[in-house]
Amino acid sequence: MSNDKPNTAAPALAPNFLRNIIEADLSSGAHVRPGLPQVITRFPPEPNGYLHVGHAKSICVNFGLARDYAGQCNLRFDDTNPAKEEQEYVDTIMDSVKWLGFDWEPKNGDGQSHLHYASDYFDQLYAMAEYLITAGFAYVDSQSAEDMAANRGNFGQAGKNSPFRDRPREESLALFRAMKAGQFKDGEHILRAKVSEDAMSSPNMNLRDPAIYRIRHAHHHRTGDAWCIYPMYDYTHPISDALENITHSICTLEFQDHRPFYDWLLATLSDGGFFARPVPHQYEFSRLNLTYIVTSKRKLRQLVEEKIVDGWDDPRMPTLVGMRRRGYTPEAIQLMCERTGVTKSDGWIDYSVLEGCLREDLDPKAPRTVAVLRPLKLIIDNFPAGESVECTAPAHPHFPERGLRTFPISRELWIEEDDFMEVPNKGYFRLYPPLDGKPGSRVRLRYGYVIECTGYDKDENGKVIAVHCNYFEDSKSGTEGSSTYKVKGNMHWVSAPTAIAAEVRLYDRLFTDPQPDAGGKDFKLALNPLAKEVVQAWLEPGAELAQPEERFQFERHGYFAADRVDSQPGKPVFNRIVTLKDAWQATK
Repeated sequence: MSNDKPNTAAPALAPNFLRNIIEADLSSGAHVRPGLPQVITRFPPEPNGYLHVGHAKSICVNFGLARDYAGQCNLRFDDTNPAKEEQEYVDTIMDSVKWLGFDWEPKNGDGQSHLHYASDYFDQLYAMAEYLITAGFAYVDSQSAEDMAANRGNFGQAGKNSPFRDRPREESLALFRAMKAGQFKDGEHILRAKVSEDAMSSPNMNLRDPAIYRIRHAHHHRTGDAWCIYPMYDYTHPISDALENITHSICTLEFQDHRPFYDWLLATLSDGGFFARPVPHQYEFSRLNLTYIVTSKRKLRQLVEEKIVDGWDDPRMPTLVGMRRRGYTPEAIQLMCERTGVTKSDGWIDYSVLEGCLREDLDPKAPRTVAVLRPLKLIIDNFPAGESVECTAPAHPHFPERGLRTFPISRELWIEEDDFMEVPNKGYFRLYPPLDGKPGSRVRLRYGYVIECTGYDKDENGKVIAVHCNYFEDSKSGTEGSSTYKVKGNMHWVSAPTAIAAEVRLYDRLFTDPQPDAGGKDFKLALNPLAKEVVQAWLEPGAELAQPEERFQFERHGYFAADRVDSQPGKPVFNRIVTLKDAWQATK
């Protein structure tokens, strides 16, 4: 792979502090190494759950920077906790990263896989741990978990040295090897790093003799039962970075206090001959905090296990599989991540930012169609029974080159319930019957005729079940006579004989509180009872041909996608992705 410097002055790249760092490194040649790109990043998820929208920011940052600077990004699974990890999570994470628009496959013919697992390095991690013991930088601690926690101190109180801290190196090494051989129970011993002689008084809790190996008798999804000791994340992460020649190890801000141990460990192992300098360096940026969602794995699992939602891919969930099923586009998520920027300051991004990116992305892409979500029968009494007239509309109003769609108008139509009122409110311009000796209202049936309301029918419970009207034959849209009719109301409709029945799921935000779990609040108290509503709708002909994940704009209602699981040819199911306008702003 070439080491030629890429053009770093591309105007399409919005500046941020990470790009400034990378461009400075490229200019100085800080990471010029034979056969390797100068920018190598990584996305290192733990396979213990489903990715959510917060992970999307990290994916976009790491893969995006590698893409923008002709580098590579590794997908590395931090699979060091077999009790919580499963192949199912590995598979869904890989699927989500690819759906979001990124890949780790070899580029430029280098032939090397950029997919890695921490478990690939178990032998090397173990060998380095033995070195740390023999060099006096680690020891086996035999305290109970309770005593260890008590002796660690807290932010206002220094910790106390373990009584085993000065255990002879040979004894620690023998115990560590016995741990590996399975001679002890979980929790009976643990391997801890000795960063400095006074480490237990460090104001940084992460430097107080951090644990680097623990005993865990659990079956690993890749290595089986070959190991019963597993390395901790803070130990595994920097070593994996170094083994993979990562140049810019990019994490979120909660790992900022872990960086001193990251630097100490790699410097110590470099001095021991394991790595050549320069070793990787860690940089932190603020995580994505979106309002109206929760991203805690525990709370997301609670939503699933308590059947508050219909699974990890429920379209109300902030998981990437849920967002995909709802109909979100990867381009909209990428756009949101780019627009919210990369900073070192934590803050909240209103969910409307993501919804705005969705509308912006979907508007030029989504073909238009008509759907009546809450149907009410409209009967045109003077329209010839059994006949129909062809109407046309643009497939997309802003792109005439995409052609026209056609559909019939007939004597019986479906309209929306709220397009008729027995007694109209002031400023109501849709259908209402004759009142006080005055004729009923006139409206235009979009792409069709002007009609005048003449009456309505009710059932035995007083519910309006049909509206009657007459049409004006010379008023058809697109004809010469249509311009002589001036009406204020314009309604959408579908022809009853040819309309397509469909289940439509109206999704909204899962919570009514912008920060549902902040300050120790019970997040379930903020659940939105209107987050999902299922209606039986009537759609314009052609909707029955929609393919799973195909997206449309339902005129007047919003953007919808054919459900990727339940929608079938001839039996469509649609999910509302987002409304045409932000209805939440008015509630603030």
